[in-house]
Order: sequence, then C-alpha cells, then structure tokens
Amino acid sequence: MIYFRLLIALALLGLLAAAGYAGWYVSSPMHFAAPRVEVEIPPGSGFRTVSARLAQAGVELRPLQFEILARALGRDQDIKAGFYELVAPMTPWQLLDKLARGEVLQSELQVIEGWTLGDLRAALDASPALRHDSAGLSNADVLKHIDASEAHAEGLFFPDTYIFERGSSDLGLLRHAYRTMQLHLSREWSQRAAALPYKTSYQALIMASIVEKETGRAQEREQIAGVLVNRLRVRMPLQADPTVIYGLGKNFDGNLKKVHLKTDGPYNTYTRVGLPPTPIALPGLASLRAATRPAQIDALYYVSRGDGSSQFSRTLREHNRAVSQYQLKSRRR
Repeated sequence: MIYFRLLIALALLGLLAAAGYAGWYVSSPMHFAAPRVEVEIPPGSGFRTVSARLAQAGVELRPLQFEILARALGRDQDIKAGFYELVAPMTPWQLLDKLARGEVLQSELQVIEGWTLGDLRAALDASPALRHDSAGLSNADVLKHIDASEAHAEGLFFPDTYIFERGSSDLGLLRHAYRTMQLHLSREWSQRAAALPYKTSYQALIMASIVEKETGRAQEREQIAGVLVNRLRVRMPLQADPTVIYGLGKNFDGNLKKVHLKTDGPYNTYTRVGLPPTPIALPGLASLRAATRPAQIDALYYVSRGDGSSQFSRTLREHNRAVSQYQLKSRRR
C-alpha cells in the first residue's frame, strides 16, 4: 500500500512538473535571430515543415514541444499558408495563434489614374511582394487568364490602391482590378445621361480615358467631356493630343509635332472622326462619371491657360483668340 501511494505521489508530482513546464513554455518569449523575422509557409505544408521553416527563419521554438502544444489544442491542422512577419517578443502560444488565424504579411500597390497598361504591367513586374505569373504573357494571354471577354486590355483595370497578401499572384491583382472596373463602369453606364453619342459602355470607357488624359483640373472633367461629346454629335474630329501620343507609342519623344497631327492612324483624332478604337489609359471614377454624365455646355473648343485650367469657346474665332492669348503668350515667356 505504501508503494502504491508513493507511485501515486510521484505521478502527481510528474503531472505537476509537466504542467508547470507546459505553463512556462507556452508563456515564455522565444529567442529570435533578429527583432523582426519573415517566414513563408508554402501551401500544403505539414506541421513539422512549418516548424522547420520557422527554425530556418531564426525562431527557436523547441519543435517537439511546439508540436505537442499544437496537437493538444487541436490546431496542428489550422496553420495557414502565406508570408508572415514575426516580431519579438513572442511566446509559442502567440505564434501558434498567429499562424492558425492566418495573420499573413500584406503589401499594397497603387495603380494611378492615367496610367497606361504598360505602366501597370511595369509596376507589377517591379513589385517584390507579388508572384510574377504574368511575366512573359502577352496582353491577350493576360485577358484569357483573368477571364476577360474584351479583345484589347488597355483601359480595363481600375486605378486604386490594392492591398494583397505578400506572395500573391499578379494575375490575381489584375483580375481584381478588372472586375472592379467592370463594376464601376456598369454602375455609371446605368446612370448615364440621355442621348449620349456612344452606343456601348466600352465606348464610354474610351471617352473616359481621353477625359482622364485631357483634364488639367479635376473640377473641369465634366466640361471637357461636354466639349468632346459636342464634337462627336456634330461629327467634328475630337482633336485630342493624348490619343495621338498614345498611337505613337515608343516613338513619342515628349515633343508632339505638327507632322504627328497630320500623319493618319487609328488613334489620330485630328485626321479621323469619332472615338479611337480602344481606351488610351486607365480612367478613374471621376472620369467615368464625366464621360457618362458630361456637362451641358455649348462650347466646341478649349485651350489650356497654362495654369492647368482651360478656356472654353463656342466658336473657332473665339478659340483662335484664346490660343493667341494663352498659348502664344506662354511661348514668349
């Protein structure tokens, strides 16, 4: 009987010691190789692979004890894949909770109004936080991968600040930006003004891209759109420099010349009447609204005053006077 009681006592002491050790382990800060470490947990990783990855990143977590803790709590199957930033001090309990809840490291990419698709793809390629699945794909291939129905990719991606998990695919970001543009375009098209001179929402998107590039001051977007709409209605060439520049592509050296305006091409809105075949940039929400709800204005002309604002004119005579006043004056300075 004495020996039995002794065995029980020893067992209890062992349990108490184990409980004490467990309590100490889960609540004691782990040693990190640096104050902040980053670690990637690949999809499909088993728990021991996770522990090994953490150890390689410089986290001393005692793998066996860490696994026992996870299994005891039933969280060994809950670890989420992704990039994590771990900041000391951190206990095993806090680390396990972070991994199980999937508090992955996030990054952001700002897509700017007026960018071309080339600008967007260059920004994606330059981002170290994205997985570059679009590298080597043509624009047409990109459209297929994101399930877009359009034939041309220019202008289809909404300018915004996109937050994503580090290591995400750039195609995923493009898909999100495409769907966001479709959502905004559809909403603005459904609220469009009556009797607009374009038949489809895609034509409205083209107009919005021109407004985006033509507008010097945000408050003039609707007026610029109103002038361009007036020109379409009377079959007058849009005469928008940004369309010509877009058509020149890499041949444009920053100096738009008279010969460029006279050389015919699909994007030359001096030699051709109507809209160009595709958007020329990524329009923001304000430009989409201006294109679908332009100002009711009787002007057919506008010219820059040199301070970002525009002078609007009803007749060519008025316009020529404005050009003489603002453009020629600025050249003499």
